[in-house]
Parts: sequence; structure tokens; C-alpha cells
Amino acid sequence: MKELFESVNSILTFVGPLSDFFWDFPTNFAFYKAIPILGNFSLAVIVLFGAGIYFSLRLGFIQVTHFRSGIRMMVHRRTAQTGISPLAAFFLSSAMRVGPGNILGVTGAISVGGPGALFWMWVSAFFGMAVAYTEATMAQLFKEKKDDEFVGGLPFYGRRLLGNRVWVGVLLSCVYIFYALMCLPAQGFNVVSSVGAMAEILTGGKIATTSALYWIVAAIVVIGTGVIAFGGIRKVTKVTDRMVPVMAVVYCATVIVLILANVDSVPYFFRAVFSGAFTPEAVFGGAFGTALVQGVKRGLMSNEAGQGTITMAAAAADAKHPCEQGIVAALGVFLDTHIICTMTGFIVVMAHVWTTNFAAWDKAGKLPKFLMSVQQMTPAPGFHAVVLFLLTLCFCLFAYTCLLGMISYSEIAGNRISRNASFINLIRVTGLVVAAFGILVNIAGYDLGNLWAFSDLANIVIVYFNVPLLFIGAHYVLKATEHYRQTGGESFTGAVVGIRSDYWDGKDKD
Repeated sequence: MKELFESVNSILTFVGPLSDFFWDFPTNFAFYKAIPILGNFSLAVIVLFGAGIYFSLRLGFIQVTHFRSGIRMMVHRRTAQTGISPLAAFFLSSAMRVGPGNILGVTGAISVGGPGALFWMWVSAFFGMAVAYTEATMAQLFKEKKDDEFVGGLPFYGRRLLGNRVWVGVLLSCVYIFYALMCLPAQGFNVVSSVGAMAEILTGGKIATTSALYWIVAAIVVIGTGVIAFGGIRKVTKVTDRMVPVMAVVYCATVIVLILANVDSVPYFFRAVFSGAFTPEAVFGGAFGTALVQGVKRGLMSNEAGQGTITMAAAAADAKHPCEQGIVAALGVFLDTHIICTMTGFIVVMAHVWTTNFAAWDKAGKLPKFLMSVQQMTPAPGFHAVVLFLLTLCFCLFAYTCLLGMISYSEIAGNRISRNASFINLIRVTGLVVAAFGILVNIAGYDLGNLWAFSDLANIVIVYFNVPLLFIGAHYVLKATEHYRQTGGESFTGAVVGIRSDYWDGKDKD
């Protein structure tokens, strides 16, 4: 088995460098790097930042003006006869957004770009809220009804915007499904490894990954995920409706306790973040561009604004007006980055292990860096086990909801290729098998690092597919937004924005 993993890992050695090339392009060329100021910004940063600023300006900073109305929409629970409720769609999208990247991504960004990377993560997420609003609203505009569910998102609006060409929808569906399949092994790995870590905390001893515990947990995860996935989107949302609030509250509450226990370091946190955003410490390279790029890159991997990957959940909602779900999607970015990621930032920056034990910090991976920071902030040795258990539990839930989300989104995307039940079941089974592969990697005690690099590569590739589509369809979103502001979200039809829609025109509402 280990020989198989080593073969796969060696075949995929090109993934990491290829991912870095796409993220850094064209800053990896000397002539561009030599350009004052501009040479610090990669195309990825320009595209994401530029799109966020553009849509924020064109939409009148809707992420600010309609923030409170979005909160009211989520607080006001309502049932949905077709599809899922806007709140359920919010939790389903958060299941994907609030993943291990909220811990590993933030820690990695700070370890490379310094505390200032967190500032740029906030800035990119603020503008990213407008991008999330745009793509979610577009997903609603072009959604389609399938039995008692809605299907839509990137493959659907991509096809409609590019001349209703079948091959466009199929290509975009394949791009997303491939992305999900490449990310699923890491989530399966993270779920089982975190359960094992919790068991070690409770027993106080080391547990071999080949032990019966790991095999039993693996079986439960695969079977449980299969039962949920084969129950369809509604069954998945019943799980995410419960898990997302619990993991968010437990994580934030645990971190707040640590912050209060180290309240004297709070001024250091804000000083380090704001000063490091423009003048990073030498230990992090001292380059302004590094802090900015890390903040934007890891912010995207966490909140997914601009990727189009949360649009499948947005389309599944039974919204009264397309813009409703756009506003809710914008709040998802706020929850993910400005709240959850900031909690991780507090731990890593306030502990600032790099100033007390740089040798250990420099050699450690992302998760060990985070755990070292947690230990530094824990006031008493006895309390450390409790904190560590709660944070590991959250990491486990982050990974599991992400796993569920990827399989569910792949199913929705697959509907653009075929709505045949056998084909949809094939996607579900494939997702389970690939996740199980990641679990086997963990049990074998092997780290398939090059396969994990696919998530970095897939993130930026999907951005380059999705963001141009958002600009192409921007006028539809602007017209819908104007109608929403004028009517308060009443009597929307496709004619408002100049499209034909069986659902919004009433043909599929019966």
C-alpha cells in the first residue's frame, strides 16, 4: 500500500510548482518584478482584489448597506417546499467555507507573510463579500427546478452566459468535480486523524494508526457519509444545519477564553497586524507584497469568494428574490474570515512563538505551529488538554462538513451533465471512494503532500474560469439589485433583468 502512495506522490511532484506558478504569475518573471509597486502584485491578486473593488463600487457597497437585512433574513426561519431555505443554504455553503483552512490556511499565511497577512485577509474578504453576492445572485437568476430541489451554480450560469452551449456547462461541471475529488482525500485524512488525536488526548497515550480504533472510525465515517450523501441535498442540509452552528460557537468560545486568559497581549495583536501589513518583520522576509499575497491567497482558500464553489448551495435555496441569497452569501464570507479566521489569527499572533522559539517554529508544519501557539496561550497545563480537545473537535467538524459539502456540490454540478439517477449516484460513490483513499493514507501513516497541493492549484484555476463570467453577467446582477432596492424583493420575474427563466417566470412554481 505504501508503495502505491509513494508512486502517486512522485507522479504528482509537478503540482506544487505548477500551483505556485499560477499564484505568483507574473511576479516570477524578473522584468515584471522590477516594475515599481505593480511588480509586487500577482495576476491572481489583481483579479481577486480588482473584482472585489469593482463589484463593491458598482453595487454601492451592498455588503455594508444590506448587512443588517441579511442578518434579519437568517434569523427569520422559514420552511421551503421546493429546495432548501436561505438559512439552510447559508449553513451548507458555510460547511464548505468553514473548513480546516480556517486553521491551517491562516497559520500558514501568518508563518509566511507575518501577522500583517491577517490584515490583508480582512481587506480581501471585505471586498470579496461583494463578489460572493454577485455570484450567488447569478446562481439564483439561472437556477433550474429538478423535482422538489433546485440545481444551479457555476456550470449553469456559465452555460447561459456563453450562448447556452452544452459543452460549456459540461466543462465547468467537470472542472468543479475534478477540484472536489482532488480535495476530498485531504478531508478524509483530516477527519480520521483528528478523531485519533482526540482519542489520544482522552487516553493520554499514543494510538497507532493501524489500530482497530482507526479502522472502526474509518468505517463509521465512510458509511455515515454515504447514508447522508445518498439522502440528497435536503438530508445533507439537515446535518449541516446542526453541525455548522455548533462548531462555530465552540471554536469561537474556546478562543475567546484563551484571549481573556492572555488579555495583556491583545494590544500586541493589533499592533503586529496593522504594522505588519505594510512593514513586515525581517523574519517573515520583510516584503510588503508577501504579506498581501498570503492574505489574499489564504483568504480565498478559506472564504472561497470568486471561486464559484459556493454557488451550488446558493442556487439550491428557495429565495423569494435572487438578491436575497446574494446578501446571505456575502454574510458567509464575513462569518468565515472576519470571525472564524480572526479567531485563529488571535491565537497565532498573540502567542508569537517565533519570537521565543524560532528554531522550533521555523521547522514545524502548519498544524504543529498552531498547536504550539495554543500551548503557549493556555494558562495552566491541566487546562491545555481541555482546550486541545475542543479545538481538535472543531478541526474534525470543519473537515467533515467540508467533505459533505464537496460531495453535495459535485452532485449539483453533475446535474448540468446528466440528471440520470445512476450518473448522480456514480458521482456520490466516486466522492466516497476518493475520501476513503485519504483515510487509507492516514491509516498507512503516510502523508500524500503532493496530492494536497491540488487544492491550491484548483482554487486559482476555478477563479480564472469564474471571475470572467461574473463580469460578463454583471449587468443582470445590477438590474436585479436595482429591482430589489426599489421593491423590497417583491414580484421578480426574468423580464426584470432580460432573461427567460422557467422558475422565475412562474412556469415551474406550480
